[in-house]
Amino acid sequence: MGAEIRTGEVFDRLVTLLTEAKANFRIIEHAHEGKSEAISAIRGNRPDQAAKAMVLDVRGGGGGKRHVLAILPGSRKLDFAAVATLFEARKCGFASPDTAQELTGCVMGAVPPFALNPALSIVVEEDLLANETLFFNAGRLDRSMELDTRDWLAIAKPRLARIATRD
Repeated sequence: MGAEIRTGEVFDRLVTLLTEAKANFRIIEHAHEGKSEAISAIRGNRPDQAAKAMVLDVRGGGGGKRHVLAILPGSRKLDFAAVATLFEARKCGFASPDTAQELTGCVMGAVPPFALNPALSIVVEEDLLANETLFFNAGRLDRSMELDTRDWLAIAKPRLARIATRD
C-alpha cells in the first residue's frame, strides 16, 4: 500500500473480514473525528472501551527495525519501555505518519485494531479485554465499529501484555 489509498478501502476490508468470521459487530457513522476522547463522546462509549491503535517502531536488540501495532484503552497512555522490553528491543517510538499510513492504509486517528499488513506485529494492553465490546475507528475518520471483544481476539490474534502506563 502506498500514499494513494482509496478512501474506505480498509473499512471495506474490515467489513468483509468481520462478516466472513461471523463476528458480532455494528457500524457507527459519525462526523469526522480522530481524537480518542472526542470520538468516545460521539459514539457514546466509555474511553476505556475504545481500542486505540498506534503504529510503533522498535529498534535494536538483534531484531533490527520492526513495526508494531499497539492497542490500548483510549483513556490510557503507552508505556514505550514496556513495548521495547516485550520485543527485546533497545528503543521504541512512534512510527512516522508516512510510515504508519503506508503500513495501515489509514490516516492518523483512523487506524483500526487489526494488523491487516503482515509487516505489523500486534500487541494489546490486557486491561482493554475487560470490556464485553470494543469501539474503534474503522479505517475512516467518519466510521467506527463496535465489536464483541471475544470475536476481536479470535480474529486479530494479538499478543497480550502490559503496555499502558498506570495513571
